[in-house]
Amino acid sequence: MPGELVDDIVVVSDQKEGGQIYNKGNYGYPISGGGMNLDLLEATYLLESKRLEIFRNGQMLTFEEMFDHSSSIHEDFDIRYIVYRDIRERGFVVKNETGDFHLSVFPRGKLISNSRPEFLVLAVSERTAFSMDDFSEAVDMTVKKGKKLLYSVVDEEGDLTYYVVSKKEMSGKVTFNDKVKANGRLIRDRVFIFDPKECDNVHKNGFFGKTISGMLQLSLIESCYLMEKGMLSVTSSSGTVTLDDLKRMGDSVQNEFKVRLDTFSDLRDKGLLVKTGFKYGTHFRVYEKSPDECHARFLVHSVVGKNRMTWPEISRTVRLAHGVKKEILFKASDYVEFKRFRP
Repeated sequence: MPGELVDDIVVVSDQKEGGQIYNKGNYGYPISGGGMNLDLLEATYLLESKRLEIFRNGQMLTFEEMFDHSSSIHEDFDIRYIVYRDIRERGFVVKNETGDFHLSVFPRGKLISNSRPEFLVLAVSERTAFSMDDFSEAVDMTVKKGKKLLYSVVDEEGDLTYYVVSKKEMSGKVTFNDKVKANGRLIRDRVFIFDPKECDNVHKNGFFGKTISGMLQLSLIESCYLMEKGMLSVTSSSGTVTLDDLKRMGDSVQNEFKVRLDTFSDLRDKGLLVKTGFKYGTHFRVYEKSPDECHARFLVHSVVGKNRMTWPEISRTVRLAHGVKKEILFKASDYVEFKRFRP
């Protein structure tokens, strides 16, 4: 089937041939009077598949010439083409998007005539830098359109990894009595409660801290939270320790301590039990109920929304979380979830 390259489209003038290729895979866009316009992704793929011949000024183009031309029109054409080709080869109808998204994907086995797109796709290189605010904004735009957000990440060898990205509403059933009072002693970067009754009250009242040799050890984040709730007073060898003192210490020993504290406080206020996620390479592991009743369901990593990140960071964290059968959330202004996806 012949087509004529005109800038950023390929025109198939023959009405019958255009109709056949549209009906068999929803390629192209019908034009008034018959025939079909193909965008550069579709045309290049059909040329590679030997289902289309492309001419320009009477000369037939090779795949290399067509790919080179398309790349001169769109800077990231190579990345988009690898993603488009992969999804098409998996049996999905894929259409080019303009504006904030790159592609739209219809449900497997469905056509444009009997369905709507299921996913909006962003095709990116593994070297692309981004912020969690970028993800949050992309999720919001996708939800408004009634779709799911799919990131397709192309690595340096041209292999693809897909992530469905969404927001998570967090809630749990862990409560505590904020009338409980205790006195703690700051030693280095931890707070210890020595009174047996106070240890028992604080630990059993919301599962704060960890009991060691009859005393209760609290992290700086737990201690700050309990002080903010009026449940804990802290002293050191130098005298009374205020909440501001403890927060300053936290800032001095932990990167982005305030961000972590904000996340911890938000999760606890939502009825979730929060413990360190150090063993999993994240900030927190999170339980929906008592740890005697369930395993931690989530791993949560706190980030500054505008700070730049890279895809290898996401890849490592998601793979580890999936390996231990937990859901991974990144917390900036919202809880953003990443799930590996196989089309």
